[in-house]
Amino acid sequence: MAVSANRLELLQIADAVAREKSIDRMIVIEAMQDAIEKAAKARYGAETNIKVDINPKSGETRMWRLLEVVETVEEYGRQIGLKDAQARNGAAKLGDFVTEPLPPIEFGRIAAQSAKQVIVQKVRDAERDRMYEEYINRVGEIVNGTVKRVEYGNVIVDLGRGEAIIRRDELIPRELYRYGDRVRAYIYDVRREQRGPQIFLSRTHPQFMAALFRQEVPEIYDGIITIRSIARDPGSRAKIAVTSNDSSIDPVGACVGMRGSRVQAVVAELQGEKIDIIPWTEDVAGLVVSALQPADVAKVVLDEQAERIEVVVPDEQLSLAIGRRGQNVRLASQLLGWDIDILTEAEESERRQKEFAERSTLFMAALDVDEMVAQLLASEGFSSVEELAYIDVSEIASIQGFDEETAGEIQQRAVDYLAAIEKANDDERITLGVADELYDIPGLTAAMLVALGKEEIKTVEDFAGCAADDLVGWTERKDGETKRFEGTFKDFPVSREEAEEMILQARLKAGWISEADLAQADTYEEEGAPA
Repeated sequence: MAVSANRLELLQIADAVAREKSIDRMIVIEAMQDAIEKAAKARYGAETNIKVDINPKSGETRMWRLLEVVETVEEYGRQIGLKDAQARNGAAKLGDFVTEPLPPIEFGRIAAQSAKQVIVQKVRDAERDRMYEEYINRVGEIVNGTVKRVEYGNVIVDLGRGEAIIRRDELIPRELYRYGDRVRAYIYDVRREQRGPQIFLSRTHPQFMAALFRQEVPEIYDGIITIRSIARDPGSRAKIAVTSNDSSIDPVGACVGMRGSRVQAVVAELQGEKIDIIPWTEDVAGLVVSALQPADVAKVVLDEQAERIEVVVPDEQLSLAIGRRGQNVRLASQLLGWDIDILTEAEESERRQKEFAERSTLFMAALDVDEMVAQLLASEGFSSVEELAYIDVSEIASIQGFDEETAGEIQQRAVDYLAAIEKANDDERITLGVADELYDIPGLTAAMLVALGKEEIKTVEDFAGCAADDLVGWTERKDGETKRFEGTFKDFPVSREEAEEMILQARLKAGWISEADLAQADTYEEEGAPA
């Protein structure tokens, strides 16, 4: 067919393809232009620079050869001399392009097949871009689809205008799908890949449950109730913490619904997964008590620095608090983001007795006192020699059976004991080759310098190059399990903020930063910008 043979048919084809593939009509017309250019190059030579234009309104097709204006012609198919160019266009100058109209061409069988391939590839690329742009903005939504096929346990879902995949590990255990089954899932990722955009769905993602509650509970959809945290053991049990912005609305009751209608709708979609709904509170101790229900909690001890909670339960409640295969405590830990240790009252009592004995032994050895005096100090709550050395002497004297003289003697012995340890640590520090100037950094002690020396951190520059994680350690959380990595100061009560301040002072002393830099950083923080 000649290129100009049927303008109307050309536009009709472009409209039909654009509608079928849900892409812009101009993309199809541009693909046709590229196809005609390729066919024309096959006829006039691959080195020829050809431009094709299809009028999107009339369908009229025009074709030109572009010739670059040069001083000396080296490629006759792509270039034209300056004199010849000015003969055609008096305003032509070096570097310009002169157009030369070309007649319509006939598509042979090979040219037509090649043109078809160009159009198909361009349309496919445009369709992939359209699908990616559509679904990247829908991450976090629930979609409905039909099972197209199952490959090695992975479910391929037809979404109507694209395909998605639910990987085997994103399916609820014991859940089976066959061709034609309807499925609801959560879009958690969309990626561009060589074979086209890949849409990843999940039925085990915690936010799938959140999205289901958002559909079932109008108060969550309207923002009156907020889901603060979710922990799931897919297909078995889940815990969800909710809070209300309106004091007149009970968040737990709203999520449960009349006779449990709302929560049952979510449970049915999740294959009978049991859901514990608890009220969120900023009080971590109160929250852990609710999260461990139905077990009763007798005592909660928080370690905020390590984000660890110690929970004491009655002996008969231990199995209930831990749950089958540790499920209850594991979900509670995921919900709070803290590690939870469960102890029975008997275990806690045994541990307290052990700690009491250890403290008594420490005081006997460090202070050279008899067992009765050591036990008196331990029973009054003193846990270390440092406390005795630096506390007001009147507090020691207030212990029944002690007077001012006895209290002063005990405190002096504590001071002497610590001084002896400091001297021993300083001798070891010198042996390790740790610089004296590190003492200028506030907060560093001889024992800390020994620990640094063992890690080959021996100068201010070495210390300035450390990160807070190197000193106090860090925690990594993966698949609900927490792994702790210890730092150099693992045996010292140093917080992350204190470690950062020490490193900052070392960098100041090393000349890496100046006081002006710190002042500028403080100004940024005051203005609300990141320092």
